[in-house]
Amino acid sequence: MQFGRTYEEFEVGAVYKHWPGKTVTEYDDHLFCLLTMNHHPLHMDTNYAERTTDFGRNVVVGNYVYSLLLGMSVPDVSGKAIANLEIESLRHVAPTFHGDTIYGETTVLGKTPSRSRSDRGIVHVETKGYKQDGTLVCVFRRKVMVPTEAYIKERGGEQPGRPELNEPQKKAEK
Repeated sequence: MQFGRTYEEFEVGAVYKHWPGKTVTEYDDHLFCLLTMNHHPLHMDTNYAERTTDFGRNVVVGNYVYSLLLGMSVPDVSGKAIANLEIESLRHVAPTFHGDTIYGETTVLGKTPSRSRSDRGIVHVETKGYKQDGTLVCVFRRKVMVPTEAYIKERGGEQPGRPELNEPQKKAEK
């Protein structure tokens, strides 16, 4: 399985469709709200949402949807990242409800070599999230600093911190 890309592997215009999607449960939404101390009744109180909102039901907190999409994009976009530099924009376009399934895709908008270090570059991407019916729910743009192939090679390859089994352990596994 691919886990991120080096600078050379990104192509402007490429679209990465993230898989799998995630069905949002009431538990997911409530846990995220509790962890982030977002106690707005639109997300937490079914009675309130049914009686006083335009939606007539709880709406999933938008930052959870954003967080899902960001996480979905890691294997395709930022798995090798040195740093996430900037979230340029974030728009919540339509509501997500408990039981909706979110799917994401990311488009490479541009890439720029680092001006100060030749072993990295900046990739500019836009990620979009859709519900199961194709409704666009969230769009964000970000800039990610990613390594070049030389950076990876200089640091010992793809998984430099992963320990190797010693010979007696390898033989015992066979």
